[in-house]
Amino acid sequence: MLTLFTLFTAYTCMGEYDLSGCPLFQGLSQEEITQIMERSVAEVRTLQKGAYVARQGDTIRFLYLLVDGLVRTEMITKEGNVIEIDFIEAVHPLAPAFIFAGQNRFPVDVVASGPCVFYMIPDSVWLQEMMKNKELLLNFMRLNSNMTVFLANKLQLFTIKSLKGRLSLYILENTTPLQNSFILKRTQTQLAEYFGVQRPSLARTIGEMINEEIITLYKRKLTVLDRERMEKLI
Repeated sequence: MLTLFTLFTAYTCMGEYDLSGCPLFQGLSQEEITQIMERSVAEVRTLQKGAYVARQGDTIRFLYLLVDGLVRTEMITKEGNVIEIDFIEAVHPLAPAFIFAGQNRFPVDVVASGPCVFYMIPDSVWLQEMMKNKELLLNFMRLNSNMTVFLANKLQLFTIKSLKGRLSLYILENTTPLQNSFILKRTQTQLAEYFGVQRPSLARTIGEMINEEIITLYKRKLTVLDRERMEKLI
């Protein structure tokens, strides 16, 4: 049940964040976005670093719109290893494909990587907004389709048995023949969680690829030296 306090808090925060870069609002004017937020946001939720935004299996009754901060999504394997699924930056919704699913539950744990702010929109209200705005509905469908592609690529990653092959796929996905360098956004610990391995194993594999002159790594700038050899590792 919404209280006057939560409605007032949500309303007063509407102008604090630029939502135009959110994929849900592509093609909409700033005025349209503001009106949608003023009608639909029921609560503004603030969380600190390390706090759980949601636990795997929690029922989803809101569209969680991350408007400030960064979160990570992760799973725990039977062996106790943490598998990082993804990092999500503002402005972006959490698990939009699961909101209207038959089993509308979070598929992963969601943890705040720093201070975070969420706009909480009830699922029934969000559905009404999409029914009134074709562009909003198309954006929602497009976003969910893109997430399906991402999950398919993630699944492909885990079909590769060797860590060197997984790392090669990750690097190739972040580079092109014309742009052989990129900046690693993840630390080695975070990257190890992404691959579901221990940090020493990842560090050893990176070291081997550097010694074999397949890549170079300076601070966080990774450069591909031998793309052909890397493709053969996948």
